[in-house]
Amino acid sequence: MAKIITIGEIMLRLSTPGNSRFVQSDSFDVNYGGGEANVAVSLQNFGNEAFFVSKIPAHEIGQAAVNSLRRFGVHTDYIVRGGNRLGIYYLETGSSLRSSKVIYDRACSSISEATPDEFDFDAIFADADWFHWSGITPALSKNAAMLIEKACIAAKKAGVTISCDLNYRHKLWSAEEAQKVMCPLMSYVDVCIGNEEDAEKCLGFRPEADVESGQTDANGYTGIFLGMVKKFGFKYVVGTLRESFSASHNGWKAMIYNGKEFYKSRRYDITPIVDRVGGGDAFSAGIIHGLANGKPMDWALEFAVASSALKHTIPGDVNMVSTQEVESLMNGNGNGRVER
Repeated sequence: MAKIITIGEIMLRLSTPGNSRFVQSDSFDVNYGGGEANVAVSLQNFGNEAFFVSKIPAHEIGQAAVNSLRRFGVHTDYIVRGGNRLGIYYLETGSSLRSSKVIYDRACSSISEATPDEFDFDAIFADADWFHWSGITPALSKNAAMLIEKACIAAKKAGVTISCDLNYRHKLWSAEEAQKVMCPLMSYVDVCIGNEEDAEKCLGFRPEADVESGQTDANGYTGIFLGMVKKFGFKYVVGTLRESFSASHNGWKAMIYNGKEFYKSRRYDITPIVDRVGGGDAFSAGIIHGLANGKPMDWALEFAVASSALKHTIPGDVNMVSTQEVESLMNGNGNGRVER
């Protein structure tokens, strides 16, 4: 199995119980998660050696975040301890016609104030096979953007494959700000992952498709995939295609392009959705698991889509499924029967 490095922020997640609204709630459910941390947990669950790298406060809440990773076997050797606070996000889970809502409280978090010289990148990437980061991290601060750039330089020097989930968040930065930072970073990226909004806001590529109305035919994405490979030299471009019928009902499929061939996955009809937060991270982990372990790109895509579909059935940020469960769904066992 592969040795995989992820760098990013882990946060305290405070979510309203069930589908209650913020103004109704007098308590919160506690979880820990964040884009790259969620990916690390999935990859460790799939049998890889996953290392999560970050800067986390040395106080007890920071330790609780570290412990949340260690319980799944994620390696925390290269986490720097320090700074004053762990980022927080509040989640109100929607239902039916009411959308979910996220409120961030992550300003001045430890990772946003970290500097590259706090990390020994030569040690971090020694013998590593893969490095994954997302567009959320450079959106946090200039320091975080610099940290990702220095990590990419070190990973390339070490011969490590680099993937990026574009992960545009309009509450963190504008499209103009995102493109100014993200486009130069793409020169280091081998595998680019995202959806139609990510491609447009982060890189300036807009597909000829209207996903919101259900127009997710692969032909609408062919042009932008070709353009992205031509401009940035990606080895793979991977796009997720989500049909949002309601907060509780989504269609889910994806595409992959390797510069020669396009492949489109099977489609999953996911209803009812338990928790869609972390669904994209589960998808990224599935792609990385497949490609990093030498699987064909069609297998990697089907594994990623099935893994992500299962995440929608699990509360919390992280995807608590095994390779066997994902492969069972890939093979058509999605009837939900009790296993005895």
